[in-house]
Parts: sequence; C-alpha cells; structure tokens
Amino acid sequence: MSFDPSAGVPVLERTPRVLRAMLDGLPPEWIDADEGAGTWSPFAIVGHLVHGERANWIPRARMILEHGPAVPFPPFDREAQFRDSAGRPLTGLLDEFAELRAANLATLASWRLDERQLRREGLHPEFGLVTLNQLLSTWVAHDLGHVAQTARVMAKQYREAVGPWRAYLPVLDR
Repeated sequence: MSFDPSAGVPVLERTPRVLRAMLDGLPPEWIDADEGAGTWSPFAIVGHLVHGERANWIPRARMILEHGPAVPFPPFDREAQFRDSAGRPLTGLLDEFAELRAANLATLASWRLDERQLRREGLHPEFGLVTLNQLLSTWVAHDLGHVAQTARVMAKQYREAVGPWRAYLPVLDR
C-alpha cells in the first residue's frame, strides 16, 4: 500500500487521542515503566512523538517539495525527548502532541498532494534518496509502531504476575 491521504491521515489523526486514552491520568508506575536499560517508557515515547512533529515529518516533506534532493535533511535526534521533555507533565506533552499533529495535518491537507508530488525525492542523511510517498508512509507506520510499543511496555509490567497465562500472551516476551 502506498501513502494515500484518505487512508493514512485518519490513522495520523487518531494517534494523539489513542495515546491520551491509554495514558492520561495513569500513575507513574505505568507512565515511567520501560523494558530495561536503553528502552523507552510511555512518557519517552510521547516526548519522541512531539519532537517528531517539530523536526521530522512536515519539515522534511517541505524540504522535498521545495528543494528536492538538492538539500539533504538535517539529521534527526531520535533521543531529543530525554532533553526536551524532562520535568514536564505527561498531560502537557499529550496536549502539545495533539496541537502539533493537528497543525501538521492541516499543512499536509493544504498541499493537496498528487501522485507526481508524492514521487518527488529528498535526500536522507542515512538512506540517500527517498520519496515523499515513503516519508509519509513511514509517518503512519511510525505512529502505529509507537502505539504498539506503548502497549507492549505497559503489558510487560505484568509479565510475571500473569503466571501460566504468559504462554498465551506473546506480547510479554517480544
């Protein structure tokens, strides 16, 4: 499946609401839990999504549309959330994510992209030439991956508590 705004945008619209429904109001033992050293908590995941709204998807799409591969994307700091979100309340991050996402989707809609534009290329610092279609498809898959990651991190908090039912809960061992 290639990126189609009528199919991809509804997923992107829902992500802030899904994460708010999953996380808002939960105690720190859910929000701050992770899967061990070098892994992310739900709080870190939301912070990462906020940073992506500011520095990744629409800024890079704009670069493709305005410059093509002539100007490479700046590197993306995949761990900026640890600096940018420190000390902030989760509710504030969820609010910011929802606001930034709404603004970015409004920008995307204003472009009224056609197939020719979706084939336009940009220059990724690691991957080389990428298309706008690939970037926007990745945005959707990235959201879904982090929703799944959030659920997995939360489920693993009960890994031992479920006893023998663990055999039927593969999410606990992924």
